[in-house]
Amino acid sequence: MGRYYHGDIEGKFWFAVQSSVSAERFGQSYIEPDYVTFDFSSDDLDSINAEIKKIEDDLGEYKQKLEDFFKEKSGWNDKMLEDAGITKKHLEDYADLELGIKIRDCVVSQGSCTFDAEL
Repeated sequence: MGRYYHGDIEGKFWFAVQSSVSAERFGQSYIEPDYVTFDFSSDDLDSINAEIKKIEDDLGEYKQKLEDFFKEKSGWNDKMLEDAGITKKHLEDYADLELGIKIRDCVVSQGSCTFDAEL
């Protein structure tokens, strides 16, 4: 069972890693029913880009390590992450980075990005 987001961008939140409200990190808040709705506009690009940069800076060399890890694997477990020297925090940040890039790219291409995220 997974939790999805859909609207101008679509995807699936990482199981046991990523919160349904991860998009808050990029400058928006939500209204709480069974779904949370995020509505980004070009006015939000500065905060979106700032958070993407912060995540990339926080990840540092681990960004490439994670990219390499997921080129070879479609899943993971705690032992695999430990063997690769990847922490849960690195994984959470990497998942949020992927979301932030989707949001940014959508805003840049369409001028806005609205999506609902399952809780």
